[in-house]
Amino acid sequence: MKQIHILLSVAALAVSVGGAMTVSAAGADADKSSMIFGGTLPPGYRDWKLISVAHEEGNLNDLRAVLGNDAAINAYREGKLPFPDGAIIARIAWRYVPSEENNKVFGHPQSFVAGPPTNVQFMVKDSQKYASTGGWGFAQFSDGKPDTISVQGCFSCHVPVKDRDFIFTRYSP
Repeated sequence: MKQIHILLSVAALAVSVGGAMTVSAAGADADKSSMIFGGTLPPGYRDWKLISVAHEEGNLNDLRAVLGNDAAINAYREGKLPFPDGAIIARIAWRYVPSEENNKVFGHPQSFVAGPPTNVQFMVKDSQKYASTGGWGFAQFSDGKPDTISVQGCFSCHVPVKDRDFIFTRYSP
């Protein structure tokens, strides 16, 4: 009888701890978007295929390369919207800086190149897990570390392109 009481106590403790962890994790999910990849950059993302490049002026003043995993690239090439679950889009950004070396060759300032990196952003499609944000999870990494504060406004910025499944970047064949 004493063993049953001990087993029931252990089981009750396990259930209550597990429940508390589930509630805690659910709340943390909304606040820690960069934890999509467990707080680390996804391995091999720099080897993904190129979707497009861009130069953003103003406060950002950066050069961007937008990459996609196979699921994202296939959806782009097939013109498939919405993107399938499992599609991941990465945006890598660097400061936009003049190239003194190239400009010497050209004889005047006209060449700009990627300077120091600024950050890496990801959009991960999981229509059930991220239903409240159009099916997309957002993550940002600065200096290789998760930046959870910067991603809090990501979805609201993407709402104007809802008709393109919340994706700004068009495929550059």
